[in-house]
Formats: sequence, structure tokens, C-alpha cells
Amino acid sequence: MFGLIATVIAGTAGVLVHMKSRYFVRKRLRYTSVVDKPMLGVWVGIGTTIVVAPIVAVLPIVGAGTAIAVGIGVGTGVAMGVKDSKRSTKFLED
Repeated sequence: MFGLIATVIAGTAGVLVHMKSRYFVRKRLRYTSVVDKPMLGVWVGIGTTIVVAPIVAVLPIVGAGTAIAVGIGVGTGVAMGVKDSKRSTKFLED
């Protein structure tokens, strides 16, 4: 039972941080030189996993899987946000 709950929590956390990081990179980091780095998504995902792992380890139901899901979500969100910022030059919501 706890395995299913932990999986749902990890999946939900991964999707939410993916959406938030993609939006942040697309809207806020569009004009910085940081988005020109080709491996930015990978490094941000690894760094997030390392930072989140000790925090998540003390929680009772979730564990390392949630830290990995959050790292993957942030990494893919940053990578897709970089692609979005390169494609779009219009000012939609500025």
C-alpha cells in the first residue's frame, strides 16, 4: 500500500517541478547566457537530485525514488524550457 502511495507522490512531484522549471526557464532565463549551455538540463537535474535526496530521506513514506523523480522532472523541464526560449521570440505574457 505504501509503495503505491510513494509512487503517486513521486510522479506528481516530478510532473509539478517539470512544469514549474520549464516555465521559469522559458520566461525568466530567456535573455541570459546560461541557456546557451548544451548540458544545462543534465547538470541541473543531477544537482537537484543531490540537494533533494537528504531532505526527502527523512520523510516517512517517500524516499530515494521521489528525489530521483524530482531531479528528472527539473532536468527535463529545464531542457525543454531552453528549447522553448530559443524557438519563441515573441513577447506573449511580458
